[in-house]
Amino acid sequence: MRSMTAIMLLLLILATGSAVGGECEFSNSGKDTHYEGTSTCLECHESQAQNFFHSQHYQWQGESPDIVNSDGQRLGKMNTLNDFCTNPAANWIGTVKNSDGKKLANGCSACHAGLGKMPQAEMTDEQLENIDCLICHASGYRRSLYQNKETEEWEWRPILMGRNQYGMDAIAKRISLPTRKMCLRCHSAAGGGPNFKRGDIEYEMVECDDDFDVHMSVEGNDMDCIECHAGTDHRVRGRGSDLAGSDTPGDRLTCLECHDEAPHAVKGLDHHVNRVDCTVCHIPVFAKSDPTDMVRDWSTPKRHEEANKYSATITFESNVVPDYQWWNGKTWHQKMGEKAKPRKDGTYGIMVPEGSRKDKSAKIHAFKLHKGRLPRLKKEGYLVPMGVEEFFRDGDIEVAVEEGAHAAYGIEHPDYEWVDTVRWMGIFHEVQPAANALTCLDCHSPNGRMNWKALGYKEDPLEKLID
Repeated sequence: MRSMTAIMLLLLILATGSAVGGECEFSNSGKDTHYEGTSTCLECHESQAQNFFHSQHYQWQGESPDIVNSDGQRLGKMNTLNDFCTNPAANWIGTVKNSDGKKLANGCSACHAGLGKMPQAEMTDEQLENIDCLICHASGYRRSLYQNKETEEWEWRPILMGRNQYGMDAIAKRISLPTRKMCLRCHSAAGGGPNFKRGDIEYEMVECDDDFDVHMSVEGNDMDCIECHAGTDHRVRGRGSDLAGSDTPGDRLTCLECHDEAPHAVKGLDHHVNRVDCTVCHIPVFAKSDPTDMVRDWSTPKRHEEANKYSATITFESNVVPDYQWWNGKTWHQKMGEKAKPRKDGTYGIMVPEGSRKDKSAKIHAFKLHKGRLPRLKKEGYLVPMGVEEFFRDGDIEVAVEEGAHAAYGIEHPDYEWVDTVRWMGIFHEVQPAANALTCLDCHSPNGRMNWKALGYKEDPLEKLID
């Protein structure tokens, strides 16, 4: 039985003929659709394209009121740094092949809902026609990277365009709201491979059972991503702790929208809801199907003989027990172009959740603690993104750092050092049914999973109650 969120969404669709994309109809079946690119969609859906142009899925940045040091700046993938693929500036588009002629990488644009051009602030016809509507709205759609022979520019095109127009037109008639499979084909592959980045968003969710994710289970709730994340005008609700921009600032997505504040009918458990997020007990582990990237060391190139390529040295883990921290919904971010200073333990924070035991607006949350190793300019103190695309082919880390420093800061021949970084990423998926949730002793025992002192307690708070 679907959630109340799904019912409300359906009523909204029936009443207004609009949802995430605002489409009047969810299929072009029966129409004489001859797909010639995004211009075909714009004939009926230009207003939807204009809305999408301003969204985070296209701009890769947005308002950032929940970044405590944003200073009013719009932030996102385009102008922030991470410890996975680092930043799009030096890595946007192009084909990198190994000595065997096998394609290794196509750039960050492979994950962008556009056709190859970088998003711009000014909305133009060219930018609207750069939107790839089918990547989110057409089942069976696939695209590949091609180089325009006349302009030598790289662009993403449907693989059937110019080869099988009948097949292309058939796909263009299969228009729908985004399904789980459509969302997961990008979000599960972030960071370079299946479940590398997020840890709790796996391909398994396309067709999983209750024990994998109680919300998306095909025999249970069978929810699509948009049933929680759909906003209006192509805005997507929800912001993880490590995301800079927001499509819906001030509109925080929580479990309590669908679940009661006292859902357990057990006073002791319901007492926890005030200071402990649902994810803590109901997501005991993540990365249950595909292992996830827990440490990415860019200072040490790793050669993969069989694949004939290089990568950073990555440490993968499966069935990972989350890290637990207080979080009030705000995050501190190490911005590019600002001097990075070490934390007390010597690491450099990239995304650090705000909150403490004394902060009554904070709750204990479950996180993936990702560790990295990145270059830092000795003089300026800036963390440096890298040109990682060519690095996949030759493993030349010096060139990768030089390309990143030039693209981000205009600095040639950077003098840098390697530093250890940390980044907390909220865990919100792979929710377990109640029967699989943590029990009291999982946390409240001598070998429990909580580090009470790190959370601001002198001892396990249960011991005080027992005494």
